[in-house]
Amino acid sequence: MTMFKLPELPYAYNALEPVMDEATLHFHHDKHHATYTANLNKALESHPELADKSIRYLIAHLNLLPEDIRGAVRNNGGGYFNHALFWDMMAPEGSTSFAGPVAEKIKEDFGSFEEFKKKFSSAAVSQFGSGWAWLVYSDGHLEVLSTANQDNPLTEGKKPLLALDVWEHAYYLQYQNRRPDFVENFFRIINWDYVNKLYEDAVSAKKCGAK
Repeated sequence: MTMFKLPELPYAYNALEPVMDEATLHFHHDKHHATYTANLNKALESHPELADKSIRYLIAHLNLLPEDIRGAVRNNGGGYFNHALFWDMMAPEGSTSFAGPVAEKIKEDFGSFEEFKKKFSSAAVSQFGSGWAWLVYSDGHLEVLSTANQDNPLTEGKKPLLALDVWEHAYYLQYQNRRPDFVENFFRIINWDYVNKLYEDAVSAKKCGAK
C-alpha cells in the first residue's frame, strides 16, 4: 500500500538561486524528502484502516493513531508534510510580493513587517539543533513559534502559514554554519501568494467552525 507520493517541486531545481542552490535542492528534495515519504508509507503498511486519511489528519490526530506507529508518523509524517508545505512556500525571487490579507494581518498583529521578520528570524536562528520556524494562525491571531525535529503546529491545533526548515541539510552545503545568513536570504524567496492562500483557508475554516 502506497498512500503518499513524493511531490514534484513547483519550480526548477535552480529556480531559487542564489538564495538556495541547485545542489542543495536536489539533495534536500530527492534524498531527505524522499526518505521521509518512503518511511511514512512503510509505517502505515500495517494499518490499512488509515488508507483514506490525509496527512493533515494524521499529523493533527497523532494521539489517536495506533501506538506502534505513532512515533514513526510523527517523525516521518511530519517530515513528509513539512517539506510538502515548504516547497510551495518558496518561489523564484521577485515573483511574488508582501501584500494581500496576510500582509495586513501581519501588520495588525506584529505592528510592522520588520517586527514580524525580527521575531521569525529569531525563532529560526535560535532553534537549538534541528527544527523549524513557523508563522501560524491560531484563535484569530498570528503567532511565531519554533518546533523541534519534524514536529508540526497542527498537533497543537495551530494552522501553519509559513515555515522555514533549519535542519542543517537545508542549508549546510551552501551556507555551512552561517544559519543567520540563510534565514535572512529566505525572505527573498517567500511565496506570499501561497501564504495568503493558507491564511484565507485558515480564516474560512474558523468561520465555518472547522478544525
